[in-house]
Amino acid sequence: MPLTSTTWFNSYFTSGNYDEMFTPEMGIRPPWKALFSAFKAFGTEGLNARQRDMDWLLYENGVTYNVYNDPKGMNRPWDLNLVPFVLQEKEWKTLAEGLQQRATLLDLVLKDVYGKRHLIQDGIVPHEVIYGHRGFLRQCSGIAYNTEKMLSIYAADVSRGTDGRLWVVNDRTEAPSGMGYALENRYTSQRVLPELFAQMAIKPLSNFLEQLDQLLVSASPEPKDNPNIVILTPGSHNETYFEHAYLASYFGYRLVQGNDLVVRDGFLWMKSLKGLKKVDVVLRRVDDAYVDSLELREDSQLGVVGLLDVVRRKNVSVINPVGSAVMENPGLIPFMPAIANYFLKQELLLPQIASWWCGQNKEKQYVLDNLPQLVVKRIDRTNRESIHFGEFMTAAELEQLKKEINARPYRFVAQERIHFSTAPNLNGSGIEPRNTVARAFAIAMGDNYNIMPGGLVRVAPDRDTIRVSNQRGGTNKDFWVLEEGPVSQVPILQKYHKRDIVASGLDDLPSLTAENLYWAGRYVGRTLMTARYLRMVFRQMAVQPDANEHTSSVKLRALFESVTQVTGTYPGFVGDEEVTTKAFENPKAELLSVMGDKTRAGSLGHTIEMFGNSYYAIRNLWSSDMWRVFKSIQRVWRGFEADKTPTINDCIKTLDQLITRLIAFMGLVEESIMVQQGLLLYFIGLQLEQSMLTITKCRSLLTVKQEGHVEYELLEYLLASHESLNIYRYSYRSYIQMEQVMDLLLFDVQYPRSLAFMLNRLHKDVSRLPHSKSAHQLYGYQKHIFEAFSRVRLADKLELMKIDEEAGPLRHQMDAFFDDLSDLLHQASRTLSAVYFNHTQKRRQLVNPSFPI
Repeated sequence: MPLTSTTWFNSYFTSGNYDEMFTPEMGIRPPWKALFSAFKAFGTEGLNARQRDMDWLLYENGVTYNVYNDPKGMNRPWDLNLVPFVLQEKEWKTLAEGLQQRATLLDLVLKDVYGKRHLIQDGIVPHEVIYGHRGFLRQCSGIAYNTEKMLSIYAADVSRGTDGRLWVVNDRTEAPSGMGYALENRYTSQRVLPELFAQMAIKPLSNFLEQLDQLLVSASPEPKDNPNIVILTPGSHNETYFEHAYLASYFGYRLVQGNDLVVRDGFLWMKSLKGLKKVDVVLRRVDDAYVDSLELREDSQLGVVGLLDVVRRKNVSVINPVGSAVMENPGLIPFMPAIANYFLKQELLLPQIASWWCGQNKEKQYVLDNLPQLVVKRIDRTNRESIHFGEFMTAAELEQLKKEINARPYRFVAQERIHFSTAPNLNGSGIEPRNTVARAFAIAMGDNYNIMPGGLVRVAPDRDTIRVSNQRGGTNKDFWVLEEGPVSQVPILQKYHKRDIVASGLDDLPSLTAENLYWAGRYVGRTLMTARYLRMVFRQMAVQPDANEHTSSVKLRALFESVTQVTGTYPGFVGDEEVTTKAFENPKAELLSVMGDKTRAGSLGHTIEMFGNSYYAIRNLWSSDMWRVFKSIQRVWRGFEADKTPTINDCIKTLDQLITRLIAFMGLVEESIMVQQGLLLYFIGLQLEQSMLTITKCRSLLTVKQEGHVEYELLEYLLASHESLNIYRYSYRSYIQMEQVMDLLLFDVQYPRSLAFMLNRLHKDVSRLPHSKSAHQLYGYQKHIFEAFSRVRLADKLELMKIDEEAGPLRHQMDAFFDDLSDLLHQASRTLSAVYFNHTQKRRQLVNPSFPI
């Protein structure tokens, strides 16, 4: 097919590499012809428009990949290119057969390494290849497992060599990632390119994901229709945390961290609000050495103390088993042909990279003699050492590498320089070739492995880059396997449960998830009330001509002092004159710090960051609409942070936008999960925080008697900050008076924003918690909340308003009243945490491991 009329391919050339789409004569390979025709019909503008749609959809759905120290931010949007990676079914079947063989071999090697070690005894594999790898864990020797296959999930990075054959580049066995991203890639591609999915016979991924679910169910130590399956994640800062949350949401599994789990009586238990619930299967995303601080890395905060003992007792199944990282070992590659013959009496079906293990003298000498033409790496990657590309190293660097190899030759392996195949990639102005690596996935089913008809395809960040890595800015592609006949497209997000359906409740809620829900409620409430209060203060400054310079206004001084008290950003405007002089001389600067300095505890910026952390930690619970509103909150705040010289009106505008979005977010919360699935904890946190801040606001503005007009305006400001001014006017139809303000904001049990209403609801909500229902007497948190509510109901507002003229303008009874209420709610918060969020303390090893992990 001539390309002269297709200008966006004019600069396409491959520098001698094998290209997936084009032959050396620039003809179109058969699998790509239909795609090429469709893209040609779209034209450059049409392709770019579809790419923008794809980027927007991924951003709106919150698909992220965390890159540490990334200038773009922690949660970098997932980068999916419009042009897919295409493979015909015939070639895919050849690849699948080779992957099935390789997965079977690695499973046999893994069993042997931690079993009888015939490979070492019979001289097939040198012992240094296994024992010199930091992924080998002696503690795992001799463990028997509940599953037929020890290696339940396997992934292989494959790329096409210059001979046109697909080669294995890397094996991934420890905790293979990417299946969730592959699922999201397919969902997004279907949304953006629906006509191509209707025209082309693209194999669906849904059946493979059903099989993964069946694998985990069948791995249960005891046959159950609904075993308790959890996904163990290192936490929200992990690079692939989106995938952990995505799979948990898709399958309905519990997403847990190490603190959510505990070992008791030889079993693994999940700590829920109701108590301990036995765990049957763990799909882990925590690296081997970190899963058990009792037997492995003592400094780990990610795993579960005593987990390996439960595995030995066969009382829980961990997928993949602890210790499987030893198979991610390029030192095994030179011996794989002999291993295949030893175990299966077969030749390897898939070719490998030519590799030389330096623990053998002949191979070591070859490597030392040819370093500039080779790629050198360690046999393990557990401490992320860099890969050495000999052609790019200086003479001094090569000499240093030779010294390291000679010192410990068994730790190094050299491989020939890989020329990855290239695939077309849309770059805005056209389509260009990029180096490409595909990750294929296999799961154990019976005595064989099933292969995903697709996978995760990673692409180099530009056409001249050799290394393909998401951490280094690479992009991604959807992986299409084209069937030879028509295919019925099953909706990718449709999942058929053949097991009995059991509704989940508070007893299924992991304790750390419950804690994050509780703090999400508190931080949302704190963010909203702080933003409203700051907006009220900025509005008053905006009408004062001297507010940006120096203020002697009594009412503004009272407002500034209240800002410090409400936010807790001491010393600020509160303290002795020497400390506060600077703040009062330039109140705008102090208020901008209270608003935007995220390093300052209590500031709005700090609160928004904490709100974001608590939200992101439980993102598997929230709806896509909530994610969109959450992202809009972040956009507004990033815009404010980028403004180096904001005016008072800029601050007010930002706070207006922020408040509107926060209210929308809070309205969507109730649509995401049911009360008994955890929403109750969010409500408790929200009501508790709003009650505390209501007390603090009222205490800061009501307890000191001011002159008549000043007190009147402060009462008006208080109502405005509480969004209650219009309701006051409608309800009382009179001038603003202290007595009526206290009635509305403190004592009216019918008004949802009053302290009495919030405490009453809080009292009812905590009574629905599991321990509250089972107890014959009130728990500590119930007592404190009930006492606070009772004091509000029994309070005499006239007594609270009294002033002892001789003692000064302070309303002492009111101040003591607010102080007692605040103390009661703080005690309630502490006792709630102690009962429901108290995580087990760390146990220490009696003997530290004497070998590197």
